[in-house]
This record gives sequence, structure tokens and C-alpha cells, in this order.
Amino acid sequence: MSTTRTDHMKYLPHMDILSSDMLDDVLLYRNAFHNEDYTDRDVRSALQKDDLSPHDFMALLSTAALPFLEKMAQKAKTVTREHFGNSVALFTPVYFANYCENHCFYCGFNSHNNIKRARLTEEELHTECRSIASTGLEEVLMLTGESRRMSDVEYIGKAVKIARSYFRVIGLEIYPVNVAEYKYLHDCGADYVTVFQETYNSDTYEKLHLAGSKRIFPYRFYAQERAILGGMRGVGFAALLGLDDYQRDAVATGIHAALLQRKYPHAEIALSCPRLRPIINNDKINPKDVDERRLVQIICAYRLFLPFASITVSSRENARFRNNIIKIAATKISAGVCVGIGAHLDAEGTEKGDEQFEISDNRSFSEVYAAVKDAGMQPVTSDYIFV
Repeated sequence: MSTTRTDHMKYLPHMDILSSDMLDDVLLYRNAFHNEDYTDRDVRSALQKDDLSPHDFMALLSTAALPFLEKMAQKAKTVTREHFGNSVALFTPVYFANYCENHCFYCGFNSHNNIKRARLTEEELHTECRSIASTGLEEVLMLTGESRRMSDVEYIGKAVKIARSYFRVIGLEIYPVNVAEYKYLHDCGADYVTVFQETYNSDTYEKLHLAGSKRIFPYRFYAQERAILGGMRGVGFAALLGLDDYQRDAVATGIHAALLQRKYPHAEIALSCPRLRPIINNDKINPKDVDERRLVQIICAYRLFLPFASITVSSRENARFRNNIIKIAATKISAGVCVGIGAHLDAEGTEKGDEQFEISDNRSFSEVYAAVKDAGMQPVTSDYIFV
């Protein structure tokens, strides 16, 4: 029996539709990238410039650029120091619900995965935030599974208000919402929004997202713009490297961020560089073709194309890699990470709900803080003062 699925390119009735051609523009650049078109001459030309064109950016993401990786890293380091000094921002994620209505093959939270589900009560949120704040952290990224039924916008708003009483900076990584809902969450105290597009290949996206609101490709694409229109001062972008052609997805991520920065120059732009990680009940999910060398290439290309963008490298990567990449181009890393629900509720770190994926760097906040200082960098827990 055939199953009729929702058209992944058509909005559902409750979804805001923005009048914009940006999706078409980004996909045009993505599809125009052909790895074999770029030569060492293109790479050398790009490395001589301070203001990179999309063509230059693509050249730095091509295989032709791999022999120039050391030169890319040296220039990325120089550009990073010019715009960010030696500072490295530290934050930690707060997973406060893992209910999900989507069916996504690669995610531990997906609705078809048999895991322990939970969401934190207001009292538990206070306990979780109080425990994290006691370590010295001042910025958190609030995360839920994608379930409007179990984690509605009002519940997320209450969680943000609670977090705001403990932390200076609040980020959100939740299911995409409408402009008015982003405004409500901003009014509750949220500062920025991060959304992983996962892959910019709409055909692959359709195959990986079988059910749920996340299946709607364009609605997810325009989430950052809706967040800015809702008053958020910053937005983050990422493709989950390894789901599809990583070079084309990196091209699309950088172009997406650049076009939005041009349209909304007041907004803070951030990039994340996540690779696939194993999940509960599936330890075979790993990044295909994206080894650490290629990950460094992507990060350096992002830095040279978008000099002012913050670049985050999460605990998906190991301590050795993160200790080194902050010396080159990354400006933000997570610390004291627990990706289960309510892992800070008791001294034993017992999780109330299962984790989204396996992490590689389990160091505490104090250990990461010390490592940043040992690298000759300046750890920063918050660069915002509210008066």
C-alpha cells in the first residue's frame, strides 16, 4: 500500500509565508557548485583577496583547496584575530524537553525512536539553571524536541523567562515558529535563534524527513528571517555535515548567511559546523566524507567569506580538535555539555530523558575554561551588559 506524504515544498495552513526569493537564490548557488571546476589558480586568487566573492568561497571549499589548507588556516587566524581578538565565548546547552513529532532518520529524538521521553517542570528548570549558573556560565542555548503539543510556545517562553533570571544571554534551538511567536519569545528574554537546515538538497531533505512539520523545507529555510523580523538580535545557520554532499551544503550555508546579513545588516550572524554523530539505537550514523581535515577547510572558508560571523564548534567534536580550532577560526565553543533531559538535576547527573546524540567532548566548564587559557586565548562567559 502506498503512503501519501505531505508535499515537502508546500506550507501548512498555520505557517507564515514570507515574500522572498532568497531560497531560490541559495539553491541556485548550491547547484552551480561543481567541485571539478575549481583549480589551484582559483584557490590562489581567493587567498589573495580580503573580500571574497561567492566564486572565491566555492573555490576554498573545493578539493583543489586542500593542498592550501595551511595557508587557509594562517589567513583565517589573522582574520579572526582582527575581528575577535583572542576571545572565545563559552556556553552550554540546556535540553529541557525531548518529545518530538517528526520522523527524521538521523536524530535520536525522532518520534519513531524508542527512547525515554521527558520535559522539565518549572521547578526542575530552576534547579537545572541554578546548577549550571553555579559553575560560572552566563550563556545558555535552550533546546527542545520538535513537538508543539508537548512543548508549545508558551511553555518555551516560560522556560526562557526562568533561564533569563540566571543567565545574561539566552539562545534558542527549537522548532521553527512564526514571526509573532519569535517576537513573544524575544519578549520573554531570548536573544538569538539557531536553526540547522540539515541539508539544502531538497530531494535528500524530503527522503530524510518523512513526517512532521519539519518536513516542510521552505518554512525551515526562512526561520532565521522570521526570527529577525520577530526582534531577535542574532541568528545561527548550519548544515548537518554528512547528510548529503558536504561541499554543496557548506556553499549553501555560507551563501544563506551572507544574503541574510546583507538584507539585515544589524543582525548578528553565526555559523555552526556540526557533523553527524551516533544516536541511541543507531551507532552507524556518522559523517560520510567529512574527516577533520575537511572540517577545518569548511571552517576556514566560512571565516574568510564571512569575517564578522561567529563560528561555533560544539562538543560533537573531540577536545583535541576544539583546543586547536579556537586558535584558528572558531570563536565559540560549548562547555559542561549534557545532551539528555535534566542532567543537572542531581549530583549524579542522572538524566530524566534520553539524549539526542552522543558527544565527543565531556569536559566540565572549568576544564574547558582552563584549556582556552592554556591555548593563549581569553575565555568569555558573556560579552553583553544589560543596563
